Amino acid sequence: MIPGNRMLMVILICQVLLGESNHASLIPEEGKKKVPGLQGRSAAQSHELLRDFEATLLHMFGLQRRPRPSRSATVPRYLVDLYRLQSGEAEEAGVHDIAFEYPERSASRANTVRGFHHEEHMEMVHEEEPRFGERRPLRFLFNLSSIPEDELLSSAELRLYRRQIDEAVGEAAPHDAGLHRINVHEVLKPPLGGQLITRLLDTRLVRHNASRWESFDVSPAVLRWTRERLPNHGLAVEVLHLNETPRHQGRHVRVSRSLHREPDEDWEQLRPLLVTFGHDGKGHPLTRRAKRSPKQRGRKRNRNCRRHALYVDFSDVGWNDWIVAPPGYQAYYCHGECPFPLADHLNSTNHAIVQTLVNSVNTNIPKACCVPTELSAISMLYLDEHDKVVLKNYQEMVVEGCGCR
Repeated sequence: MIPGNRMLMVILICQVLLGESNHASLIPEEGKKKVPGLQGRSAAQSHELLRDFEATLLHMFGLQRRPRPSRSATVPRYLVDLYRLQSGEAEEAGVHDIAFEYPERSASRANTVRGFHHEEHMEMVHEEEPRFGERRPLRFLFNLSSIPEDELLSSAELRLYRRQIDEAVGEAAPHDAGLHRINVHEVLKPPLGGQLITRLLDTRLVRHNASRWESFDVSPAVLRWTRERLPNHGLAVEVLHLNETPRHQGRHVRVSRSLHREPDEDWEQLRPLLVTFGHDGKGHPLTRRAKRSPKQRGRKRNRNCRRHALYVDFSDVGWNDWIVAPPGYQAYYCHGECPFPLADHLNSTNHAIVQTLVNSVNTNIPKACCVPTELSAISMLYLDEHDKVVLKNYQEMVVEGCGCR
């Protein structure tokens, strides 16, 4: 992982190169400087430098190559909402319609959240609906091979959508009528003759009278597949209908694509979703936070060490096709003089004060440098090389304070 201040330097160099390539520069006019040796480079040299820059930044993001999402790639609304809550965007925009509780316990131990849709072509889908009273679980396979080996998973959840049955709302019925029990199992062995050998992971008793997502803890199974490298035979979902009339049968939990009934334009957003929470050992975990207000140090005309604007727009490097959010971010950079004597607001160390003092009488000793003294993280939501959606926390990406060091 490249430290934050080195990463910012790489970005600064890249902006000069982008300017040569007729791209919109990301450096404001105040911060532009011509770099000796870069002028007059051939197109081939500039292309090679840009390629090296992209490879360096991708490596920092933990990617082997630049993702190129397919048109069929879908970003689950759950992960978008989780990003907005975690990054503080929802609070900043005054949004209160995000319909789930922030998974504080899971996110507090993870800096990476990944979303997986099941391998639909391997799903056991029946052309005919089960007959009333018949129990027939559906098996779902999730390909988790894109999770890096150095990422330690802490928990996982299976999210299933259930839709309200309008006819069941307000009906005069016994107290226990209008209920479903949803069971989620780990499949222990490949199915033999249609029979599934399973272990119960989680269960939920739900009513007909609401449309909402239900979350099931499948951590034991996913941890066995990833940590212990045991075979992954998938998950099985079983819906038991309690005291239900035939006209309510099979119209509640969306566990498979509708084959013969209503159009399925919403299936991509309502299909079962497996979400994993993990940590790659780098930086701090995801924490729900409000947007930090920019710190202003000194006046704009002051030439002393201070923070300057540096907005990194991912569309300028052609990455907006795989980075879902944010579209860019204010990275900032540090620039300015460290004059003698160093003032208190320059946030200097004792060593910098001594170095500046010696420089005042011996110019062979350089002045202290204006560098970042406080850095913060950003969250990114993106599609990886395998079309899987990832929410990840990256440390030391934003300059929060500058000083003379």
